[in-house]
Amino acid sequence: MPTIYETLRADIITAVKARDSGLATILRTNDGAIQRSAMDLNKPIDDELVTATLRKAVKNLSAANIEFEKGARPDLIEANLKEIAILEKYLPKGLDAATLEALVIETIAATGAQSKKEMGKVIGALKQHPQASLIDFGAVSKLIQAKLP
Repeated sequence: MPTIYETLRADIITAVKARDSGLATILRTNDGAIQRSAMDLNKPIDDELVTATLRKAVKNLSAANIEFEKGARPDLIEANLKEIAILEKYLPKGLDAATLEALVIETIAATGAQSKKEMGKVIGALKQHPQASLIDFGAVSKLIQAKLP
């Protein structure tokens, strides 16, 4: 089974051969970001690095959409949504809400956290969890705050 990066590279070639310049540009831009991340971190390109880089790109595009809404730029919002949809194809599906909540409750109990001041302990434990790459820590933070007094 090919890695996420191998799939991305193959899709770049397919897009170029199909003369789909929009898709090829999006994929090439993110390929460059992945290679840059690998060089910056002095790590080989693996699924973890690719996933982290693409998640960061999706997060940045989503944040840009908020600003584009303020500036009344629906054309740019549409372009970003298209790019997000393309990138999400390469990202693993996240945990569903019920599984995430159960995991948070289990981790709170395991760490013995009693208040919001101990949120860092819970998040640290979740980052060590085998499914950490599937966890949206923005959503988890809000969930932990709701569970702790």
